[in-house]
Amino acid sequence: MISPSIETLRVFLHVFSAAIWVGGQFALAGMVPKLRAVGPEATKAAASGFARVAWPAFIVSFLTGVWSLLAVESTNDLDYQVTFGIKLILVAVAGVSAAVHAASDQTPVKAVTGALGGLSAVAIVFLGVLLSTH
Repeated sequence: MISPSIETLRVFLHVFSAAIWVGGQFALAGMVPKLRAVGPEATKAAASGFARVAWPAFIVSFLTGVWSLLAVESTNDLDYQVTFGIKLILVAVAGVSAAVHAASDQTPVKAVTGALGGLSAVAIVFLGVLLSTH
C-alpha cells in the first residue's frame, strides 16, 4: 500500500470539503421542489441544516487552498498564475453569492445568487482539476 503523507491529507481535505460544498448545493437544489410542496418551513430547515455543514466545508476548502498555495512549489508560468487568479476570484464570487443567498428573503435575489454561486462553484472545481494536471 502507498503510504499517505501530509500532502495526501492536505489534498484529501481540500477535495472532500469542496465535494461537500459543491455537491451539497446541487443535492439541495434538487430537493427544493419537493421541500416546497411540504411547506415553506421545510425548505428553510433543509437550508439551515445544509449551512451547518457547508460553511465549515467552505472554510476548510479555503484554508487547505491557502495551505496548498504555501506548500506547492511556486511557478512563474503565466498561464498557471492567470488560471489560479481566476479561481481565486471565483472563490470570492461563490462565497459572497452564498452569503447573500442565505441572507436574502427576496426570491429574485435568491434565484440569481443561487445560480451564480452554483455555477462559480462548478467552475472552481474545474479550474482546480486543471491546475492539478498542469
